[in-house]
Formats: sequence, C-alpha cells, structure tokens
Amino acid sequence: MAYVSQADKAELAPAIKAVLNKYGMKGSISIRNHSTLCVTIKSGALDFDTRDGYTDVNVYWIDQHYAGIQRKFLNELLDAMKGPKYFNNDDAMTDYFHRSHYTDITIGSAWNKPYTYMPNSIPAELKADASKPAYIIAA
Repeated sequence: MAYVSQADKAELAPAIKAVLNKYGMKGSISIRNHSTLCVTIKSGALDFDTRDGYTDVNVYWIDQHYAGIQRKFLNELLDAMKGPKYFNNDDAMTDYFHRSHYTDITIGSAWNKPYTYMPNSIPAELKADASKPAYIIAA
C-alpha cells in the first residue's frame, strides 16, 4: 500500500528544491491522501505553453510528450520526488498494486493561480537549451 508521510516529504524536499532552483522554477510540495507526493510548479523560466495556465503532467509519458529542457527538468524532478527509497512492485494483471508512494506533477493551479512564465529568470547555463520546442507534436 502506498504511503508517504510528512517525514518522507521532509526527507525528499531538499532534492526537489535543488532541481527547482537549478532550472529557475518556483513550486510547492504537498501530500495528497497520505499516498501521493505532489509538486505544483507555480512560476519559472521554462515555457510550458499552458493554454489555461494549468497542466497536469502525466509522469508515465514525460519522454513522449515533452522535449528539450522541459523533458530534462521533469525527469530530474520526478527522480527527486521518488528518492532513494522508492519501489514499485505493481502487477496490473493480477490486480496487485504495491509501491512506496505515487507522484503527481502539476504546472499551475486549475482554479486560482495559473503558471507564470518568467523568461528572464532562466539560469545562464541553461539559456541555450531553453529556446528549443517544449512539446513533441505527433503526426
């Protein structure tokens, strides 16, 4: 059974904040239903082209839906959210779900605070990668 406590969140927070700072992003960390570690990206230097200021990131399809620096950022963030104690022993064929915790990444808030794109806040070492397209367009 998936379970994440406040102590687990406190243990994972420094690595998550380090990834956010590395890419010039601002976000918050929370726990939902004692099973899901959530990170909400509030503002930052990466253009996620959110139409309504809000996007739920499907953590299982990051490599297929994002490209460039956005893909790199989201993958590093997901790795930091999982941490060294993460495990996943799920077996959908036998309806057996056993993992340390679930992860959820949201860009902006759906109802009150949209994602704020701040292009001038990108770190100098990432400027070359930031101009590349963020999404993979499927044909």
